[in-house]
Amino acid sequence: MSPSKSLTSSPPRIYTLGDSALVCELPPPATLACQQRVWTTAQAARDWPHVLEVVPGMNNLTLVIDPFAADREALAERLRTAWEAAGAAPTEGRDIEIPVCYGGQYGPDLKAVAAHTGLAANEVIQRHAQGEYIVFFLGFQPGFAYMGGLETALHTPRRSEPRVEVPAGSVGIGGAQTGIYPAVSPGGWQLIGRTDVPLFDPTRTPPTLLQPGDRVHFTIAESHA
Repeated sequence: MSPSKSLTSSPPRIYTLGDSALVCELPPPATLACQQRVWTTAQAARDWPHVLEVVPGMNNLTLVIDPFAADREALAERLRTAWEAAGAAPTEGRDIEIPVCYGGQYGPDLKAVAAHTGLAANEVIQRHAQGEYIVFFLGFQPGFAYMGGLETALHTPRRSEPRVEVPAGSVGIGGAQTGIYPAVSPGGWQLIGRTDVPLFDPTRTPPTLLQPGDRVHFTIAESHA
């Protein structure tokens, strides 16, 4: 079954969130085809009356609406129609290369990932750097990109005890995804490396380096396997 047919046969759940939001939600798993459809629907919704903000997420789309002027039922029906009409639009993102220092002090969880996957640490590095990753959406903190495309062999659960402080630029694995921490923060992903590339800069337009649909390629700047 093609991705588009699968999505059509699984209609989204559309519901209100408080007085000022509508959510369009699909069941897991997250797929590129679903995210492309989220992006297309989001683009259409940005021009609708009484929609104040459009927030694409993983397998979902949230519309922040004017609670005093918006007709929730009419907007919900419009959202459903837009989703059905969207289809899976082609990815038009950019190719972005990010150098990473893997292992050692930069990737304190590399050995844990290797142990979980049954791979040598150097093979974890090589496989991670050979992948192509698609930015599904931004969340958690400004500039944090949730990326799909991580090879199944590298899937590793998050840490049982999150760190209180994860350094900015840390590259991690969280379940079936990989991502980069733009700023110092708590976090529970398995850290395998670090980059010096700034992911968020408030003086830049847009301030976030990565955008939904971008294709990310990691390169090995240093290896401490």
